[in-house]
Amino acid sequence: MTCTHTEAITRPRLTEDEKTGAVCADCVKIGGVWLHLRHCRTCGAVLCCDDSPNRHARAHADAEGHPIITSAEPREIWSYCYVDDEMLPRGT
Repeated sequence: MTCTHTEAITRPRLTEDEKTGAVCADCVKIGGVWLHLRHCRTCGAVLCCDDSPNRHARAHADAEGHPIITSAEPREIWSYCYVDDEMLPRGT
């Protein structure tokens, strides 16, 4: 692993119960749709993925400097660093 941004993680992963009711807050504001959700591990925002039309999670990461996201999809446990373009170990 070469990611040097793990110190940006200040929030725990969402629980399965929290994932169940999650929505992309930015899509809700504009009446948009999303495909999958991502959880910002710096501030806790839940936003849509790169495959969604508005790519709110990546826009948030770029604008706020919050590099690491974790899937907010039920039963998915992976994390990813936008800056290093790298998947993080499962327990991160």
